Amino acid sequence: MTMLESQDAALREEAAQEPDPVHTGEVTKETQIIAIYGKGGSGKSFALANLSYMMAQQGKRVLLIGCDPKSDTTSLLFGGKATPSIIETSSKKKLAGEEVRIEDVCFQRDGVFAMELGGPEVGRGCGGRGIIHGFETLEKLGFHDWGFDYVLLDFLGDVVCGGFGLPIARDMCQKVIVVGSNDLQSLYVANNVCQAVEYFRKMGGNVGVAGMIVNKDDGTGEAHAFAEAVGIPVLTAIPAHEDIRRKSANYQIIGFPGGEWGSLFEDLAENVAVAPPVRPKPLDQDGLLGLFSADETGGNVELVPATQADMRGGVFETRESLEVIYDEV
Repeated sequence: MTMLESQDAALREEAAQEPDPVHTGEVTKETQIIAIYGKGGSGKSFALANLSYMMAQQGKRVLLIGCDPKSDTTSLLFGGKATPSIIETSSKKKLAGEEVRIEDVCFQRDGVFAMELGGPEVGRGCGGRGIIHGFETLEKLGFHDWGFDYVLLDFLGDVVCGGFGLPIARDMCQKVIVVGSNDLQSLYVANNVCQAVEYFRKMGGNVGVAGMIVNKDDGTGEAHAFAEAVGIPVLTAIPAHEDIRRKSANYQIIGFPGGEWGSLFEDLAENVAVAPPVRPKPLDQDGLLGLFSADETGGNVELVPATQADMRGGVFETRESLEVIYDEV
């Protein structure tokens, strides 16, 4: 057997091995690293800012990292104040011949530590590459030596490039949480994230989905039906309430003990802590559309094939080909 054949046999043997089953027991690693994905505008940053604040009030050490180029995660935590992102700070420091320090990019409020990875300006670079560069900088700053109970990563779920899938692809987190509402687009994104998790599970990954946060819940039930269909629990349902919407728009934290909405985030904090990572069962397009009424989604529309005559707006006659075909020898 040649060396090439030997390598080919070894790769085939490795590819034939079934991945390890999803861990369903208690998470024993000291730091729980959790990646939260959701469609832009689904309210994931709002939910995470309040979740991290509640966890800190419960005595947990929490690091919140915004991985969305919009850099709105920390704005919600810090009352609307924007923090300098790692990408932005790294560029400035590099031009000045200086190194990035932790105090340049990490800030705290009432026990929550938070930072933004950031991203390039529109049309001037790849957001996914920005995420990768941000994590490389975090590693240089000592990320693996920090002592936190929870590290929460806020990811934009609409973007499917490799940089945004980094925590799933490289087992950088133990579990994923998806955020969605009772609308098709946010559930489409949530389903895509479940597909990514399942894809990397088949490739030998170990990340699972811990559950779903239903935001702006109006009681119609599509998000709950989605969670049941893909086999993940609903960790909490944040109601579509005018008081919550107004306070979110004004950068107010509502996830604190004793507050009107405090119990909501207390339950969420407990569920996030104990929920095991499970292997989801993503839906196909028809299954996703089936969660909604056909009157709302257009699911009752049939695909009618177009013809060459249709494309020309009239009659189409088949012409003989000018291709020369030689008899086989």
